Amino acid sequence: MPMVTVVPLKANETQRRRPSRRPATRPQSRTGPNYSEFSHVNHVTNQKLACDSCHKFPTANWKEVRKGDAAFPDIAEFPQHASCLNCHRKQFFARERPAPRICSNCHVAVTPRDTARFLFPSLGDVAEASKPRRDFVSEFRVNFPHETHLEVVSRNLSPVGPEFVTVSSNRQQQKQPAANCGVCHQTYQPQGKSSEEYVTKPPKDLGDQFWLKKGTFKTIPNSHAGCFTCHNAESGIAPVSSDCHVCHKLANLTVKINSDFDAGIAAIMGVDRVMLSAWQKRGSAGAFRHEGGAHPDLACADCHSPAQMNTADPQTLKVPVRSCGGAEGCHVTATLDEGGILNYEIDQKKKSANFVCTKCHVTFGKQSVPASHVSVIPKAKTGLTGLYRID
Repeated sequence: MPMVTVVPLKANETQRRRPSRRPATRPQSRTGPNYSEFSHVNHVTNQKLACDSCHKFPTANWKEVRKGDAAFPDIAEFPQHASCLNCHRKQFFARERPAPRICSNCHVAVTPRDTARFLFPSLGDVAEASKPRRDFVSEFRVNFPHETHLEVVSRNLSPVGPEFVTVSSNRQQQKQPAANCGVCHQTYQPQGKSSEEYVTKPPKDLGDQFWLKKGTFKTIPNSHAGCFTCHNAESGIAPVSSDCHVCHKLANLTVKINSDFDAGIAAIMGVDRVMLSAWQKRGSAGAFRHEGGAHPDLACADCHSPAQMNTADPQTLKVPVRSCGGAEGCHVTATLDEGGILNYEIDQKKKSANFVCTKCHVTFGKQSVPASHVSVIPKAKTGLTGLYRID
């Protein structure tokens, strides 16, 4: 037999076992869908899901979010887990810490011990400290055709009682009183008789620089409260409360609507959620103030065209520049000598392309003069070739 040589271990030397090789754990791919950002486009357009596939009307908590007489049947909570599990079981049980990313769409802290959810987006009239609102950009535009509501909006409360008085149809050719639009739109945070005109305290060296003033914006309905007064199962007025798709239309994301808004300026000012939302949607004069100057004395229809306005189509919401002229030539006059601010700023732009228009605009004033501005001042057209753009 061959001899076997045994080599003894040295002092303090221990026998080591070679570790077995295990396949390396591959990190989870980040190239797929981001499940922390819910997409209605994917679910509605691509997956062809109906609204009631996830949203049940009314939700079980509708008597809790609004109390007493203020309560009405509503979708007041995110869909339950059962609505998601059929398709997203893998994402719900993903080994992600502190919790699966998909949970952050609805839940505040995203931990197993804290089940609090964000306040549902449609509850704009509800304030609940335990349920903060999630910051997000809605994928929907609300389809509210002003034209079909003009008859209803043109009803004002009688000064002798709560009964509504219908305005005669022969007034269609007359100006609408501002009070009609006030049924849904009020001046937000007005200055009133206060000596403080700014929303937040401006820097001491502000000078002529822009800073947001009180009374700049008008409110818009931020919940179903006003809508469901008429549109409900009892009245039978179409669309009824459960017909989500009639009013909520997915926005055309391929069409970019520019707004006269600067996120950096807004962040410095610290404006609230209502102002931020309104400001981001202003497609023309971002600095326009509804409470400023003679604006409160004007009827809404002096500048806006309610019969043409549909909130699902931003192009119909634009205010024409000619509205700034007014009967007395407020901001647009026949000649520069008559003091029109538009005349002055166009004249300055003519002298220097670097001039920035600041009377009405926040960011648009850096651009060249639009043809729509020049066209309302016939005498200003001369010599401006190449200075203005076509919207």
